[in-house]
Amino acid sequence: MSDAAAEAKQGKLHTLWRIVLVRLFVFFSVTIAAYGCVQIALTVLFKYVPKPYAFLAGFPATLLACLLMLGVYVYFVHRLERRKVSELSLSRGAPLVTAGAVLAFVLFCIAYGIFWELGLAQWKGFVGFNGVALLLAISAISGVGEELIFRGGVFRVLEGSFGTAVALILSGALFGGLHLLNHNATLFGAVAIALEAGVLLGAAYSATRNLWFPIGLHFGWNFSEGGVFGAAVSGGQGGKGIFSVPLSGPDLLTGGTFGPEASVVTLAVCLFAGIVLVVLTIRNGRWVPLSFKMMLD
Repeated sequence: MSDAAAEAKQGKLHTLWRIVLVRLFVFFSVTIAAYGCVQIALTVLFKYVPKPYAFLAGFPATLLACLLMLGVYVYFVHRLERRKVSELSLSRGAPLVTAGAVLAFVLFCIAYGIFWELGLAQWKGFVGFNGVALLLAISAISGVGEELIFRGGVFRVLEGSFGTAVALILSGALFGGLHLLNHNATLFGAVAIALEAGVLLGAAYSATRNLWFPIGLHFGWNFSEGGVFGAAVSGGQGGKGIFSVPLSGPDLLTGGTFGPEASVVTLAVCLFAGIVLVVLTIRNGRWVPLSFKMMLD
């Protein structure tokens, strides 16, 4: 290979990285800003508005917040990529959101079944529905907001330039790493989320080529964890679910104060499901190969 050819290839790679970094910065900064504004607005609503009025306004406020974040994403896809936003196709929205939420609930039940068999879970009965509205709102906001950021923005941009494998690794690492900022965060918890959620949610998008499926998964997982079983969600305060099923035992098995997401049990269950989705992606011809090598050949 001549020096001129080598320099040309190096220049192409540098140009590719610049384009990718600009797109990542725009999508990440814009979507995370919208997500942050929505969270602040809902925090004010639920904290400072009298409770009867806050919960009465909770559903329309959550719906409006989700529509706002979706609108921001759609607008910037149109502006930057000049294309139809097929990954948010409304015709597939309801079935995929439902399928994702049901799958998340099933996975969480499997994890708790293992906890029960290992003697780590204690059944303390029905608690009530007092915290359900707030947890539904939080789960919906995080499901929509974080999937637009990490799968719609980070994963999709990386996959388009470098392939599915690189996108799974880097977007998962970023997703897990940012959870180190959460309350009660641990290094193992961040690694577990990078593997279990990063792979599962990224593969959920690649298998369907639609963001509604990972949105449903994310929503269903958070609500099942905190809203149904009353566990801590990514280091948050637990004990506000419909049922009380506390875990006790070694942190490696239960997840400790960070919640079940930092458990090797949950890691194994979700990673297995993620690998199944990866296999489906490959079988259906939706796996994008490591494309940046083509620019160097």
